[in-house]
Amino acid sequence: MGSLRDVNQPTPRLLVMDVDSTLITAEVIELLAEHAGSRELVAAITERAMRGELDFAASLHERVATLAGLPTSVLADVLDEVELTPGARELVAEVQSRGWSVGLVSGGFVEIVAPLAESLGITLVRANRLEVADGRLTGRVTGAVIDRAAKAEALREYAASAGVALQDAVAIGDGANDLDMLAAAGFGIAFNAKPLVAAQADAVVNDRLDAVLALEPFTR
Repeated sequence: MGSLRDVNQPTPRLLVMDVDSTLITAEVIELLAEHAGSRELVAAITERAMRGELDFAASLHERVATLAGLPTSVLADVLDEVELTPGARELVAEVQSRGWSVGLVSGGFVEIVAPLAESLGITLVRANRLEVADGRLTGRVTGAVIDRAAKAEALREYAASAGVALQDAVAIGDGANDLDMLAAAGFGIAFNAKPLVAAQADAVVNDRLDAVLALEPFTR
């Protein structure tokens, strides 16, 4: 039997979100590819990966390879281009005001995700890191790719570090690489999602991210 919790003490809760096409409106890899002249190719690969037709890690390596030679200054340019999804700031502020922990986990890049997280007061962040040499992107990432298994593992680690039971964790994502994370959480939400993801989620939300606040995990 677990220890009894003070009835006046709220249950620790956790919200974990994907970033590209969830917290923000765009796919960062496509914004970077625009600067490299490879956006059309990259967008087509991204679409197939998010539908679950391609292995995510392999597709990421293929897309990042098209960025080789870009100056690192492009990262600041792309950060300026990023737009939060309508309702994203409101959702984060609301759950933080309730004492929830909030984490981001992304198959995108920490160079963009970390400043975004900081602007929202989010300290739990995991994303891929672009390799740089002589002030330019090499077309590779460093370390293990943040794929669907790594996203689920990040959620578990966030929950453990925040003292949150998995059944009290909520995850939000849009693509096939979010499926394991949505399944690991007590409640998984598909946001503006691919049909494969919508079919497996506990709830489906479109348009505004803060519309999730009407769902059961946020109203109890």
